[in-house]
Amino acid sequence: MPSAIFVVRATLPDPARRDEFDRWYRDVHLPDAIRSFGVRKAWRVWSLADPSVHQAMYQFDAIDAMERAVGGDEMKRLIADFNRDWPDVTRTRESFVLAQAVEE
Repeated sequence: MPSAIFVVRATLPDPARRDEFDRWYRDVHLPDAIRSFGVRKAWRVWSLADPSVHQAMYQFDAIDAMERAVGGDEMKRLIADFNRDWPDVTRTRESFVLAQAVEE
């Protein structure tokens, strides 16, 4: 089965809080999400075009594993924790299936 990638795009409305958000995501949220989802790989990026845009990506071994993880109780808890700590940060979520990977 192909890898599946779950992407969360967050928009931070206050640029003065970027360092605080970055620390929280790095030290609290990302490790929690990795454990909760049981993912193989996760990474985060900040947009160069819009410094308020942050994306986190979680790679799953299979689509059904991703669907179970993002449709389960742990996802609800992760969302509630995020909303509690960052109520003004809007997010979108999208799921992808890996079409091709090239490494040189």
